[in-house]
Amino acid sequence: MSLEFVLATHNQHKVAEFQRIIGERMPQAVVVSYDGPEPVEDGVSFAANALIKARTAAAHTGRIALADDSGIVVDLLGEAPGILSARWAGHAAGDEANRMLLLDQLSDIARPNRGAEFRCTIALVVPESLIEGGSEFVAEGRWRGSLAYEPRGSHGFGYDPIFEPEGLEVTAAELLPEEKNARSHRALAFVELLPELERIASLVDAAGA
Repeated sequence: MSLEFVLATHNQHKVAEFQRIIGERMPQAVVVSYDGPEPVEDGVSFAANALIKARTAAAHTGRIALADDSGIVVDLLGEAPGILSARWAGHAAGDEANRMLLLDQLSDIARPNRGAEFRCTIALVVPESLIEGGSEFVAEGRWRGSLAYEPRGSHGFGYDPIFEPEGLEVTAAELLPEEKNARSHRALAFVELLPELERIASLVDAAGA
């Protein structure tokens, strides 16, 4: 019996990545995209924004909702871009503009001081219609590394081409999807989330029995 999760994003790259990560550990899980209104992400942390999105998706669809808020934080920039990662070069800017602005800002910075990490917070929200009292849970993953000097690689998205994971000499975009999914910030957050997903799955099964 399959278990559906609605992922609170219109980004199909994220939907596919979540399906791969979750499907490897919960074969019965199906991740579906969200077709509802975009909430106002006015939180000041990854956790706050992830919960805003998951609550909106759960309320709109009546399904178990997952949402992630993720980004890159740079040591030298006081952990910026952080929650502004997706719009670092402006609201209308795309991934390439965001990457190039960040590289330009650190163009004169030597490698020992280019430390950075990807962070991901995943929020899980279960509406009261599925289990008594509903449920909310937040998990976090951090993927340590540093910034490259120029983009490399054709896989991934966002800041992947300029992020070199700790212990590797390639960027996240040079890793195959299965390699990235085994070690990424989303994978690490999911490891923390998995026991709660399994608990919720059993409760939903029991409620529907």
